[in-house]
Amino acid sequence: MKERLGYAGDFDPDLALEDFSKSTLVELLGLYSRLIIGLDGFWYLGMMEKTGNEEARECDRWVWDKVMKKYMCTEISDLIRVEGRDVVDFMKVLQARPMHLVIREEIEVLAPNDAVLTVMHCPPLAALEKEGEGRDASHCELACAPMRRRHAELFNPSIQVKCLKMPPRDGKDDIFCKWEYFRD
Repeated sequence: MKERLGYAGDFDPDLALEDFSKSTLVELLGLYSRLIIGLDGFWYLGMMEKTGNEEARECDRWVWDKVMKKYMCTEISDLIRVEGRDVVDFMKVLQARPMHLVIREEIEVLAPNDAVLTVMHCPPLAALEKEGEGRDASHCELACAPMRRRHAELFNPSIQVKCLKMPPRDGKDDIFCKWEYFRD
């Protein structure tokens, strides 16, 4: 059967994702990744409106703990056959998570247990900057930093995370944030 580039024409009751071309599957994966980020953002805003920012942040942390533990640290690791638990192994998992297609990150591996992750573009933080309410100045400190530390800990309790650069940004061309992941 010929790979589909799209789905124009007749309805196919037996359609499977495997029927689509690699390029279409990559585009769908990108769309699904944006959907996850968008869903998280809208969910958070809805919670914030109903309960306030602090409680919404606590719920967000709880949800992302569950997602990271089950899907990122376990299922993605298994699917891409990452067997180790060093920092470089965690970077591999971070590269394979859906957010990596949306949040543009550069990873520099310094050693098996030392890596620097630089966020070049972060749609959630860009949205907070655009909002203009000042939440962008504290977002990484209050939300990202605890989550990054917790996610690394879920992967390997001995991985530590240090923030090297945090918002607010100095300008639109500045990086969004920068993190070092290491083990002593």
